[in-house]
Amino acid sequence: MTKVSININGEKYSEDVEDRTLLVHFIRDHARLRGTHIGCDTGHCGACTVLLNDRPVKSCQILAVQADGESVETVESLEGSDGKLSIEQEAFRDHFAMQCGYCTSGFLMMTHHLIREYPELSREEIREKLHGNYCMCTGYQQIVDAVQDAQKKFNEKK
Repeated sequence: MTKVSININGEKYSEDVEDRTLLVHFIRDHARLRGTHIGCDTGHCGACTVLLNDRPVKSCQILAVQADGESVETVESLEGSDGKLSIEQEAFRDHFAMQCGYCTSGFLMMTHHLIREYPELSREEIREKLHGNYCMCTGYQQIVDAVQDAQKKFNEKK
């Protein structure tokens, strides 16, 4: 067992974990945040995407001990303290960019990163940047629309 302390969404979580504990399991089982989904457990689907020190990672591919002392943002960080939806969440809602919703948290975290890191992406570039996140339901058209809309609104807000 190893003592791990991770700042998740601005709150510090310290727990003794087995060295083999994945970050996704730390988030779900120790921090009790259920928005980060476990999809394929192989790093292919992207449902578990979170931001580790502001960079997107698949939390099923990172050990909790590797994130010790680091900062993690999950989909729960997007909602405002007043309960208002974030730009990303509004865009996904407005463009019907989800059906079953299982992949949505990963796409929202990627969108959160993309609109801040890349102020102007074409549709093709958005598709390329999202290539590590899979959706079996939507066909991606609405997701790309939502990312473009969020990008536009974020740029207007700056």
